[in-house]
Amino acid sequence: MNLPEPFERLVKVLGRLPAIGRRSAERIAIELVRGERRLLGELLSALGDIQANVRCCSRCGALTTKEEDPCRLCTDPARDGALLCIVEDPGDVIRIESSGGWKGRYHVLAGRISPMHAKGAKEIGVPELAARIQREHIREVVLALDTDVEGDATAAYLADLLRPLRVRVSRIAFGLPAGSGIAYSDPVTLARALEGRRGYDEGGPAEN
Repeated sequence: MNLPEPFERLVKVLGRLPAIGRRSAERIAIELVRGERRLLGELLSALGDIQANVRCCSRCGALTTKEEDPCRLCTDPARDGALLCIVEDPGDVIRIESSGGWKGRYHVLAGRISPMHAKGAKEIGVPELAARIQREHIREVVLALDTDVEGDATAAYLADLLRPLRVRVSRIAFGLPAGSGIAYSDPVTLARALEGRRGYDEGGPAEN
């Protein structure tokens, strides 16, 4: 079927979003066109608001606003500034925060090491991470990365890199099935995974 060019463009843009395939993109586009025009207006307004005001924190990479940078997670004096949880994307920060199991700070990588996607240490911001650990006198780094091949490879690389910096490296494991990720874990499981974190090269739990 020969679809209108603006509609086809919208479908292609929607299809580039995570977890949205061609058919899902078409359904969303059709709903926006035929149904609630108010919904389309609200969506445009929300997107404009995000474009104008929302960004990633310049210190940790979590979501914040232009007026609050560094973000509240970085400036909250009640958090332990010597504990740093490393995650892959800002969505992981949201999920871990919902668990209530972490009272330290965060560092969001720009992805993970992936030769298939031409992503190495520089592409995911590892040099900046190492500099931050030294600058902020971090005592323990918790690797909250997915337990799949690329997540394991990234965790191993970071553990080797951080050892000479005299920082304790641990990784959440308890309650996270092999091959799964933070995005698919419920808050209770995440909280237990953080509490039961283990030293990267040790069999016992990390000391708090």
